[in-house]
Amino acid sequence: MALQRLFRHTLYPTARVHMLFPRQAMQVIANAIHAAEGRHGGEIRVAIEGALDWPELWRGVTPRQQAIALFSSLRVWDTERNDGVLIYLLLAEHAVEIVADRGIAARVAPESWQAVCRGMERHLRQSRHLDAILQGVDDVSKLLAEHAPARDGAQRNELSDWPVVVKR
Repeated sequence: MALQRLFRHTLYPTARVHMLFPRQAMQVIANAIHAAEGRHGGEIRVAIEGALDWPELWRGVTPRQQAIALFSSLRVWDTERNDGVLIYLLLAEHAVEIVADRGIAARVAPESWQAVCRGMERHLRQSRHLDAILQGVDDVSKLLAEHAPARDGAQRNELSDWPVVVKR
């Protein structure tokens, strides 16, 4: 385990995440997700984590592995059309991962998801945390509008729009 990685993770306790994303910011994110989902047939979920805990760091858990675990535990995979998308931020590493369910992952190139992540990470490195998420929601929404358009004008909301703060 690299000492530099360990040090970065000590700088982002859950309390700091709540300072960076107070209730008003969380409401802005939830509103953006709700508005975005009205333009396509997909479901977006956002999870924000300040830092991994010691055992995860010791085992060398990567942001991607953590995102996949959260994709499962938040049941993003459990949508009727298999079109759920998780946007995961690991603030200690300025890392963003997107995990898309099989129904939408089969239609969107991995490079498209990676481009969204890299754009969000640029915002994070500039300490523009809220902008990063809003940009990510907008970019994911554009991909979903192209590859998972709304059907029959029916509005469905299978996943909560409220962002999740992973607590340690």
